[in-house]
Amino acid sequence: MQIKPEKTEAKTRQELAVAGVATQGDSERLPFSRRETIFTMIGVLFVVFLSMLDQTIVGTAMPRIIADLQGFDRIAWVTTAYLLASTVPIPIYGKLSDLYGRKRIIMFGIVVFLVGSALAGAAQTMNQLIAFRALQGLGAGALQPIAVAVVGDLFPPRQRGKWQGVTGSIYALAAIIGPLAGGWITDYASWRWVFYVNVPVGILAMLFLIFLMPSLRSSTKQVSIDYVGAALLILGTVPLLLGFSLAGTQYGWLSPQTTGLFGMSVIMLSVLVIYAIRLERRGIEPIFEPGMFKNSTRIYGISILVTMIFSISLYGSVLGIPLFAQGVLGTSATNSGLILVPFMLTSIGGSIIAGLLLSWTGKYKWIAILGLVIAIVGTILLVRLDTASGSLEVLIAMLVLGIGVGSGLAVYTVAVQNVYPQKIGVASSTLVFFRQLGGAIGLAAMGSVLASTYIPAFHAALPATLRHLLPARILGAFDNPLVLLSPGGSAQLRAGFAAYGEQGVSIYNLLLQAVKTGLMQSIHNVFVLSLGIIIVGLIAVLFLKEIPLKERKKGDQHQ
Repeated sequence: MQIKPEKTEAKTRQELAVAGVATQGDSERLPFSRRETIFTMIGVLFVVFLSMLDQTIVGTAMPRIIADLQGFDRIAWVTTAYLLASTVPIPIYGKLSDLYGRKRIIMFGIVVFLVGSALAGAAQTMNQLIAFRALQGLGAGALQPIAVAVVGDLFPPRQRGKWQGVTGSIYALAAIIGPLAGGWITDYASWRWVFYVNVPVGILAMLFLIFLMPSLRSSTKQVSIDYVGAALLILGTVPLLLGFSLAGTQYGWLSPQTTGLFGMSVIMLSVLVIYAIRLERRGIEPIFEPGMFKNSTRIYGISILVTMIFSISLYGSVLGIPLFAQGVLGTSATNSGLILVPFMLTSIGGSIIAGLLLSWTGKYKWIAILGLVIAIVGTILLVRLDTASGSLEVLIAMLVLGIGVGSGLAVYTVAVQNVYPQKIGVASSTLVFFRQLGGAIGLAAMGSVLASTYIPAFHAALPATLRHLLPARILGAFDNPLVLLSPGGSAQLRAGFAAYGEQGVSIYNLLLQAVKTGLMQSIHNVFVLSLGIIIVGLIAVLFLKEIPLKERKKGDQHQ
């Protein structure tokens, strides 16, 4: 009875070897000294911190920037330009790092990012700021994916877990420090230092990497660059990200502009896949490798799918929690980032613990499942929130959700790198790309749900007498729930109603209660959608194949 399983296992191992997939028996020689490894990791952690800090520090300063540069009508493009420029080239950077070494690509990214930061700090007009933020994004696109790939180069799979966990915790740490630093810099210095602060941190990281980082090239063979594939990738992803960024805000989801962008994206990405498959059949490596999705392990595709789902669901929760705390609970927070500090702290803890468990057990599937289950429990606690809930319920939900989310920051990267040890750059960058894409989709989809469900819920919460008594012009002033979050706006409205005496104040209070109820209902819808999406992720991860993480052989010691 044992003969058949042995043959099956041997056959599976042979199939994995043919597919270029790592197996437990493989060895991995890492000819880097302990000094090189430690100082390279210090530089990499600086790079990760730098890239994430820039994404979180700018938001706090935006009101002051807009007041200074007079460009409210273009505020969305400051974020959109950065998002496009930082996301689209990620797969290209990953492929180039496999061909020419991580060091060249990450150094290029740092230099471009620092130049963009310095220029953004010196911007005199809104158009200049948008252009320089795009330049920043072009450099930032090389930082996160290459940093993740470097961990895969420096350590064998069994040890990568704890280091990916540490790297993931740096993301969360920067997410806490960014909004606080942005507010402090804006209040006590100048918003321009929000960009200038990147320069000393980036130079420090460069010094470590220039002198102490090895080249870290995964591919030893010479492969020509797939310029056609790179162009198709850009032509496919730019309209896709633009579509998700602009839909529901500047254009409707079914508007000609939005459908045109999505249609162009589908066409270009379809052409890219067909073109890449033809190159692979001819033995040529394309910039995007569909063949990596087809191997018998299912690890690569499922890891990307679950990472994307995680990101979509996470952005929904992160969007809803501050709105609930400030709009429904009435929490006063000049810096909304403070509200999410407990969530970020448990994300750090979850990331580190999951990484240590990966290194300790050498297995990842049960950690991935457990992380999603905990995240589901946290999201259920969010779904249960209502207008009668207090700060304690929100805190508990954030703490639980943070542990689940943090555990997912390390697992899938380690699993994917374990499958493709010779293509760590491509595998890691693709994972980061889909994580970013999931974030863009999550923000657009959840924001659209929030906006589209608030007005019906607000009007449904109004007493029937008020719906018929008050003119549409007055009710329309409350069609934006941000009236609850703007002290100046709400004070002005209250003063207007107070002019009509006690009855006016009573009507105003009823309207505010309806706004709060409508906002609660729209946030509830966002949390429900997040819950449904993350349950799909749990179902998907059940099909994740387990390949035990390798340990370096005893003879493979650093010199």
